[in-house]
Amino acid sequence: MRITAELSLYPLASEEPIARITGFIRELREQPGVEVLTNQMSTQLRGELEDVQRAVDACMKAVMESGDRVVLVAKYLNADLPIDSPPQL
Repeated sequence: MRITAELSLYPLASEEPIARITGFIRELREQPGVEVLTNQMSTQLRGELEDVQRAVDACMKAVMESGDRVVLVAKYLNADLPIDSPPQL
C-alpha cells in the first residue's frame, strides 16, 4: 500500500534548531524507497507504507539520540497523493 506522510520537526532548546531540522530532512532524502518534498511549513513523504515508516523511524531515532529534545509531528494518509503539485480545489 502506498501512503503519504507529513512531518514537522521542532527542536526544543537547541542552540542550532535550523541545523537540526535541515539535518533531519537530509537524512530523510537519503532513505531508499521514499519521495521527499519540503516546503516552508513541513516535509511530505510518499511511498510504500513499510518504506515510509522505515525512513521516519530511522531519522527520528537519529535525531532523538543526538541529545537535544525534539518534537516530531507526523500525519499519515492511506493515499498516494501527488506531493509535487498543488491540489486541485
